[in-house]
Amino acid sequence: MKQIVILASGSGSNAENIITHFQNHPEIQVAAVLTNKKEAKVLERCDRLQVPAFYFNRTSFRDSDSVVKLLQGLSTDLVVLAGFLWKIPENMIAVYPNQIINIHPALLPKYGGKGMYGERVHEAVKENQETETGITIHYVNEQYDEGAIIFQAKTQVTPNDDANSIAEKVHQLEYEHFPQVIEKLLCNG
Repeated sequence: MKQIVILASGSGSNAENIITHFQNHPEIQVAAVLTNKKEAKVLERCDRLQVPAFYFNRTSFRDSDSVVKLLQGLSTDLVVLAGFLWKIPENMIAVYPNQIINIHPALLPKYGGKGMYGERVHEAVKENQETETGITIHYVNEQYDEGAIIFQAKTQVTPNDDANSIAEKVHQLEYEHFPQVIEKLLCNG
């Protein structure tokens, strides 16, 4: 059985979507969710869905191997970032090369990098009068949003769209494609 561990910082809607997608999968399961925020809504979702969840702080993430050891103890095959905002430390990337993936709410290389997440991305798309946006699923490396691209999906942006409606279109792409891409990576590997 292939093991996914999800890292999330916020509400956890993508995490829940991934968890429910793999609930009865014959080859893949979500082993756990890890979060860097004690009050993250993703913890409530994990409790309801009966998925183990763990909290870690900045020191244990950046200055020790405790999170890496937890991942190893869970026999992690793929680390999935779903709304996780911290930069992944080099020691984790070294242990899990091409086994950590992220989803970004834009068509990279546009609107990526430090500080470009969530609403900020959608506001920038609107400000720059883009006619399309989308999602990028990519491998994680030492730089924000610069790892090799695995998959992109696009949606139109109309003059009537605002940051909220753009966000909704992007979320729909995330929910549709993220679990499928994870499944392809783990089953066709």
